[in-house]
This record gives sequence, structure tokens and C-alpha cells, in this order.
Amino acid sequence: MVHQSWTDALPLCSLCGVGSAPNCVYGPEGKAAQSHPNEDGHFRFSTESCFLYGVFNGFDGSRVASFVSQCLTAELLLGQLSNTHTDADVHRTLTQAFDVVEKSYFETIDDALAEKANLQTQLPEGVYHSAQSQKMAERLKALEQEVSGGATAIVALILNNKLYIANVGTNRALLCKTTSDGQNQVIQIGRAHTIENEEELCRLSQLGLDPLRLRQAGLVGGQSSTRRIGDYKVKFNYTDIDLLSAAKSKPIIAEPEIHGGQSLEGVSGFLLMMSEGLIKALEAAHGPDQINQELVAMVAAELAQQSSLEAAAQCVVERVKRLHHDAFASGRHSHTHCARHEDMTLLVRVINYTLAEGSLTPTQGGRIYPVSVPYSNHQNTSKTSVTLSLVMPTQTLTNGSNTGSTLEGDPTGPSPWTTLQGSLSCTQSSSSSSGDGSLFRQRASLPQADETGRVPPYIDFTSFYRLWGSEHCEGAAEPGPQ
Repeated sequence: MVHQSWTDALPLCSLCGVGSAPNCVYGPEGKAAQSHPNEDGHFRFSTESCFLYGVFNGFDGSRVASFVSQCLTAELLLGQLSNTHTDADVHRTLTQAFDVVEKSYFETIDDALAEKANLQTQLPEGVYHSAQSQKMAERLKALEQEVSGGATAIVALILNNKLYIANVGTNRALLCKTTSDGQNQVIQIGRAHTIENEEELCRLSQLGLDPLRLRQAGLVGGQSSTRRIGDYKVKFNYTDIDLLSAAKSKPIIAEPEIHGGQSLEGVSGFLLMMSEGLIKALEAAHGPDQINQELVAMVAAELAQQSSLEAAAQCVVERVKRLHHDAFASGRHSHTHCARHEDMTLLVRVINYTLAEGSLTPTQGGRIYPVSVPYSNHQNTSKTSVTLSLVMPTQTLTNGSNTGSTLEGDPTGPSPWTTLQGSLSCTQSSSSSSGDGSLFRQRASLPQADETGRVPPYIDFTSFYRLWGSEHCEGAAEPGPQ
């Protein structure tokens, strides 16, 4: 029986598509298996006055992510927002919504926490010999599972044709705007709330925590995020955690960082919202540089091919999943951390963007995927221009600017946008390759299939392997197919 939610009656936004993939662990032979139920969540609603989108990344269960997605909707779409609201009004409404959601969640587990505390006082320490003690211990374990867990959240609101972003944690939002000269300007809105965020580290140090110890630990309460919803252990028992015990007040908070409103008047492009799992999977496969540009290039390529937003978003997620698996299968030492990935969610919302009329899918012949240039620490990534034989939109990706790029629209104030380093040019081409084509052996006719239905290798990668090995100082090139 499928559980019905009151949000099921809300109208879904037709300008949005969502793709997702469950978490995955690769076995010794490369076989993939899901390690836990999906913990991500999302919503995408459209009303007469506004559009509301959210992506949620749960941990230690999906309960918090599910609760937040429903409760946050109630706090924002039941008359709280009005076309007469100023930017300050919207900021205040979003902040209050997150505060109410977290308080409401803890109220739902109050009884379970009280029962848990009562059982802990009754149970003797050590081994539980009696049947009653064992039964109490099992109940205690069940209660712990019921109250554990938390979630990070990123929410986008479009009101009065203005974009607002509210972020708690490590999910990400990218805005891609097509400029008058045909370029795609990629802008990351805000930064992840982690120890690597200097503003977050400063906030925690002002509470009395040692920034050096925080940097060395990396994780806070078992998670990388320094802001999250739920997680009662860290919120209520932080004084019992050695790393956080010196804090003057709660160090891990659910207060959102809000940017906006950015006017969307005359803007053409798309908004991307993604869970941390998608970001980490692509970073594990290709390294952290150029991730934003690469994701935008994938989305632009799929929007140029797919007639459905849902299909475009799902194709990008499947692409990232495949890249992650290929990195693991390569067996390179640098990719040993690709042995697993978490749940992945990607939300694509187009803004005055025309979809292609074609409807090719990856399962149909002729589908061409965008090619990702292998990441290298030795490469100069400040500017990368690539001309490949791809079916790509004739648009260019450029990095965002610090000047005049704030969501508040103040060109003189500090920018909340993260400046992206480098650019990626993707040019539509119908040729087999750029340059002299020496990496490919052309045949006069198509190879014939053998009795098994397979064709012999007809592409020589020897030169590619030689150049790749030389670039990465790995000695002699690996032999290509013969």
C-alpha cells in the first residue's frame, strides 16, 4: 500500500525534471549492490503566485528528509508568501520556515526520546542476562533507529520572477544563464557548509571551538556538514562530544544561508539543484575541478537531444553513475575511493529555455553522449577549450563573475556566488574528430560481425594511451586493442 501525502494534491511544476539513482557499493568483482534504502528526497511545486523546489539529502534513514519535504511545503505554500513581499520579507519567511520545521521534527520524536531515556536508566550496564533485559535492550535499539538521522536541504523559490536560494548543508545550486553572445554563464550559488568553508569555520571558532582540531577531524558528528536538520545526538548532546564540548551554544545549526532575489527578467537558461551524492560521485571520478562546468555541459547536451525534462535529468544522473563506475573499474590507485557512492538526485528547472524536438534516448541507435576530458593535476585548468565530435548545443560555458553577480543585485557588495575557475567551450561538429584524426583507423567498409554477433576492434587507441601515460608520468603506454 502506497502512503499518501497531502502534498500529492499540489500541482507539480511542468518546467522541471528530476533524475535520481540509489546508492551503490562495488564488490570485489565490480558487481554493484545497494547498501541502504534511498535517503534522498525532493519536491517541485507550482502555484498561482510562486514556484518552489527542494532537494534533500538524508542520512541514517530517510525519515528526516521525508518530514522536511512535507513540513517545509506547508510552511511556505499555505499563504505565507505574497507577491507584495520584499526581499527582506522573503528571507524572513524562509528562515522562519526552516526553524519551525526543525522544532516540529523534534516534537515528533519527543515521546520516543523520553522512552529511550527511561529505558537507559532501568537497564543494568554490561551483559543483559535476563529475558526482560534483552527485551528492553531490543526496544532501546529500535528507539535509537527511530530517532536517529538528519538531512541537509537546498530550496529554490521563484516569486515575482525573482530567484531565492536557501541552503542548509552540502547540496548545491547552479544557475546557467545564456548571454547575448551565446555563452553559458555558470554560477554556483553559495558554498557548502563544511569545515572547508572559512565562514563556517569562523562561526564555529567564535563559539569556542578549536579550528585546527576541526580541520584535522574533517567530519563533525560523523557528517561533513556543519549545518543540518535533525540529528538529535549532535544538537542535544554536543557537550558529550569531545570535538564540540567546548562550544558556548549549539555548534551544528539548521539556519539556512539565503541568497536572493535575483531577477529572472530576460534570463534564458536553467537552474540545477543536486544532492551531495551526485557531486561527490563526479568528484571521485574526475577530481573536484571543473565539476560545475562539466555538469552544465552534460545538461545542455541532454536538453539538446531529449524532448522530456525528466529524461534529460535522468540521462545526466546515469552518465555520472557510469563515469563513477568506469573510474572504479579502471583500477587506478587514485580511484580506490570510487568503491561506493551515495544516493544521487538532480533537479533541472528550465528558464525560458526551448527543448529540442528530437526524442533520441540512450537505448536508441545514434545517441551520442558528451565526452569528459580526463582530469589531471598536471593540466592547466585555468582555461580549457575542447572541440569534440559531439552533438552539443552551440553554446560556450564561461566562469561566473564576482562583479555584479550577487543574487541581491548589488554590484558593489560582496558576492555570495562562488567564482568558477576556467571555461569549457563545446562546439557542435559533424566530423569524426578534430585535428588530423590520427587516433582513428578509418576502414573503407563496416566490419562484419562474427558468429557471436560481435565485431572486431576497429579503433586504435595506442596513440591515446601513449599520450595519456606521458601526461601522467606512468611510463610506457598501455597497448591498445589489436
